[in-house]
Amino acid sequence: MAQQPTGSESRNISTLIALGIFSFMSTLDGSIVNIAMPIMSKSLHVSSSEIEWVVSIYLITISSLLMFFGRLGDVVGRSRVFKIGTAVFIIGSFLSGLNMGLGLLLAARVIQATGAAMTMSNSFGITTSTFPVSQRGRAMGVIGTFVALGAVAGPAFGGLILNYLPWNYIFWINVPIGIIAILIGLHGLPKEAPARSAQIDWLGTATFTVVIVSFFYAMLEGQEIGFTQPVILACFAIAVVAFIGFIYVENHAKAPLLDLSIFKIPDYTLGLIAALLVFINGFFFNVLGPYYLVNARGFSSGFSGLLLSIVPLTMLVSGPVGGVLADKFGGPIIAAIGLILATIAQFMTATFGLNTSLGFYALTTIILGIGLGLFQSPNNATVMSAVPTDRLGIAGSVNALSRNLGMILGVSFSTTSLFGIMSAQAGRHVTSYPLKQNDLFISAMRWSFLISAGLLVIAALIALQRLLRRSAKKA
Repeated sequence: MAQQPTGSESRNISTLIALGIFSFMSTLDGSIVNIAMPIMSKSLHVSSSEIEWVVSIYLITISSLLMFFGRLGDVVGRSRVFKIGTAVFIIGSFLSGLNMGLGLLLAARVIQATGAAMTMSNSFGITTSTFPVSQRGRAMGVIGTFVALGAVAGPAFGGLILNYLPWNYIFWINVPIGIIAILIGLHGLPKEAPARSAQIDWLGTATFTVVIVSFFYAMLEGQEIGFTQPVILACFAIAVVAFIGFIYVENHAKAPLLDLSIFKIPDYTLGLIAALLVFINGFFFNVLGPYYLVNARGFSSGFSGLLLSIVPLTMLVSGPVGGVLADKFGGPIIAAIGLILATIAQFMTATFGLNTSLGFYALTTIILGIGLGLFQSPNNATVMSAVPTDRLGIAGSVNALSRNLGMILGVSFSTTSLFGIMSAQAGRHVTSYPLKQNDLFISAMRWSFLISAGLLVIAALIALQRLLRRSAKKA
C-alpha cells in the first residue's frame, strides 16, 4: 500500500500549489496582454501607444515595489505579505476586466501589480525556508517552472482565450483560480514570527522607485518618440542620479532596503546575472514569435497560440525534472546543461524563414523549452540557497526583480533591434510590420535572434564559470 503523506508533507504540497499558481498568474499578466492590445485598443477607443501602457505600468509598478515587499516580508512575515498580496491581486484582476475606460484599467493594473509584487517578492523565500536542502531543488523546480511558464506563455495563452472569449477574461480568469489558491494557501503557508525591532528603509524605497520609474519610462517611451528627445535624456539622467543616491543611502542606512553585501556571494550574483540574460532572451522570442507566425507565415491567432505554447508546455515537464536532477547532481551542472541546450536552440531560431517546416519549428522550440526548464529550477535553488535565512525575503525579491527587468528589457531590446535593423536595411524609418515585405522582416528577425543568442552565450559562460569554480573548491 502506498504511503500516505504526513501532515507536514501535506502542508508543503499545499504551499507549493498556492505559490505556484500565484507565481504563474502574476508573471503571466506581464505578457498576456500583448496579443490582446489591438482588440483592447479598439474596444476602449484609444491609440496603440496609449494601450501599451496597460503592459508597461504593470511591469514598472512590480519592479518598483518588489524590494520593498521583500524587505517587508523579512520584517512582518513572508507568508503574511504573500496572503495579503493574493487578495490585492484578485481585486485588481477583477477591476481590470471592467470595460470602463483606459483610466480605470490603468489604475486597476497598478492595484493588480501591487498584489503581484507582494506575492512575487516572497514566494522564493517561503519555498527556501519551508523545504530542507535535500528537497529544495525539486521544490524550486516546481515554483521556477510556474514562474517561467508565466513569463513565456502569455502570447499562447492569450491567443487561445481570445479565440473564444472577450478580452475581459484575460483578467477575470485570475479571479476563480486565485480564490482556489487562497483557500489552499490558508492551509499550507507557514506561520512566522515577525522580526524584532526591525525598520523599513523609506528613503531607500523612494529613491529606488525613482530609479525604476524614470529609467523604464525612458526605455519604453523612447521607442515611440526617439531616444535623443530631451524628455527621454532627462529621464535617463534622473535615473542615474537617483541610482547613485540609492547606493549612497543603502551604504549608510541602519536597516537598508537592500543589503549590498549580498552581492558579495558569488553563487547569488552570478545566478542573478544569468537569469537576467535568460529572461531578456526569452522575451525576444515572445515578442518576435507572434510577428513571425501571424504576420509573416499567415497563421491564425489560434494556431499561432498553439505553436507558441510548445515552449511553455515543454518547460512544464523539464522544469520539475531539472529540480530533481539538481537535488541529485547539483544545481550548477544542470543549469549549465540547460543553458547550452537553450543556446543551441536560439541559434536554430535564427534560421527560421518563410518556408521553414513546422517539424523543424517544433523541434527547435522543444529543445528551447527543455533548455530553459533545466536552467530555471537549479539556478533558482542555487541562488536562494546561497543566502542566509534572515535575508531570504530581500534575496527572493531581487531574484524576482531580475526577472521583471529581463522582461522589460527584453521587450525594449527586441523591438528596438527588429525595427532598427529593418530601418537600416530599408533606408527609411520602420516602426511597424512592413506589409508585403516579408523578406525584410525575416532578415531583421534573424539578426535579432542572433543578438539574443549572444546573450545566452554569455549566460552559458557564466554558468560554466560557476561550475568550474565549484569544482576547484572541491578539488
